[in-house]
Amino acid sequence: MASELIFRGHESQPVSDAYSPKRPKPWLSVTRPIRYLLREQRLIFVFVGIAIATLFFTAITSSNPRAPIPDSYSIPSELTQSQPHRSMYQNGHLATGFGINSVGKIPLGLKRKGLRIVVTGGAGFVGSHLVDRLIARGDSVIVVDNFFTGRKENVVHHFGNPRFELIRHDVVEPLLLEVDQIYHLACPASPVHYKHNPTNVVGTLNMLGLAKRVGARFLLTSTSEVYGDPLQHPQVETYWGNVNPIGVRSCYDEGKRTAETLTMDYHRGAGVEVRIARIFNTYGPRMCIDDGRVVSNFVAQALRKEPLTVYGDGKQTRSFQFVSDLVEGLMRLMEGEHVGPFNLGNPGEFTMLELAQVVQETIDPNAKIEFRPNTEDDPHKRKPDITKAKDLLGWEPKVALRKGLPMMVSDFRQRIFGDHKQDDATSA
Repeated sequence: MASELIFRGHESQPVSDAYSPKRPKPWLSVTRPIRYLLREQRLIFVFVGIAIATLFFTAITSSNPRAPIPDSYSIPSELTQSQPHRSMYQNGHLATGFGINSVGKIPLGLKRKGLRIVVTGGAGFVGSHLVDRLIARGDSVIVVDNFFTGRKENVVHHFGNPRFELIRHDVVEPLLLEVDQIYHLACPASPVHYKHNPTNVVGTLNMLGLAKRVGARFLLTSTSEVYGDPLQHPQVETYWGNVNPIGVRSCYDEGKRTAETLTMDYHRGAGVEVRIARIFNTYGPRMCIDDGRVVSNFVAQALRKEPLTVYGDGKQTRSFQFVSDLVEGLMRLMEGEHVGPFNLGNPGEFTMLELAQVVQETIDPNAKIEFRPNTEDDPHKRKPDITKAKDLLGWEPKVALRKGLPMMVSDFRQRIFGDHKQDDATSA
């Protein structure tokens, strides 16, 4: 009975048999990996592995030579030497974005990501050659053309390419696209066409608006005609020109001058990244056969056994660059860091009579020359000073007139006589 007695005011406490561990140490999660690395010299093996991997990847990178930009032109290799092209993505280097000059190496195994580029007037003479180069470089290209002077045949070889799109559209009407770069080439460039349908100002305004909305870089293809009938020879980019504002050519001359003004206003006022190229006389395959420009006129007339028409006394001078040289200059300008304007032309100067003689030598030594009254406001001299392009873009033309002209003649011969054969078959 005594064992069952308990004292008042006291309660029995239950005895717990559960195990109570020690309090966890707060730095155990940090010190344990450190002790693991220090045991058995594991840290040394880690550094040795990093050093071996670094040497391995350095050796692989240095063993890959830089390759030139792929060129889709069928120009003989002896005519032009390919130079490295400074692009946003260039031979293993990736720029961090528009307006940023820092460059970093692309990690091993990561392919260059192509840009999305719109080319207005991309079915025309110069535009179609530019599209060829951009597609070959790996970019996605949208061609916008109303086919006033452009031809579907110039870009038909890209139909079916998933990186190529063609939109039939006149740039005088607004257009909404998401792109990284805009090459604005859309504008009739020959007197026959631009007197009928000048589109410099409105089309440029619409494309600048697009560049502003989507943050794209914009390149304007201006012209040597902004110098008018120059009083300075050769013409440098700082020369303001001598232009008749109410002449028969003023719709083109002043239109391009206004386009340059709009481009610089959008650059200064809206922060649009812009580039301006002043293009001098250009020739090559895919030119319009009857567009009134002197090289195409002479070549077409010589092939058709017609007299070569020289306006005035034939002592006016021009400089002629092959289309592949111009395209290279445009791409270097777009990917470079300088706004411009830049003269893009061949400083080799020819009189109209000298050009006619070169065409005679190339096509028909017996071709006759016929003189006609000169046209109004025809410039007497035209020769670019390309010092700025040489120094800042590393660009200069490579193809001489006597080397490039036969390639243009071959293209014209096929198109002219091919058309004749087709007409004969139709009439039969």
